[in-house]
Amino acid sequence: MLTHVVFFKLKDRSPEAVEVTANVLRNMEGKIEVLRYIEVGLDVLHSERSYDIALITKFDSLADLGVYDVHPLHMEVKAHMKQVLDGTSVCVDFES
Repeated sequence: MLTHVVFFKLKDRSPEAVEVTANVLRNMEGKIEVLRYIEVGLDVLHSERSYDIALITKFDSLADLGVYDVHPLHMEVKAHMKQVLDGTSVCVDFES
């Protein structure tokens, strides 16, 4: 199992804007065959070092992560993220 964790910091950190983007991410659930698990977490501390959203996804293999990366729905999500991100996202990928 491959776990893919991504942290996002948004330009607009208002609760409403964060929720809109969280819903864009949640919308992938059940719609991408290789996506075995998805969890979207919203930051509750709101410190200067905090990111706004954490995305945790799981795949059967690194190859499946590659399929997900170019899936049309994920491409739409990446386009949305490009518009709302304050800089770049950070990620960690690990086998479990």
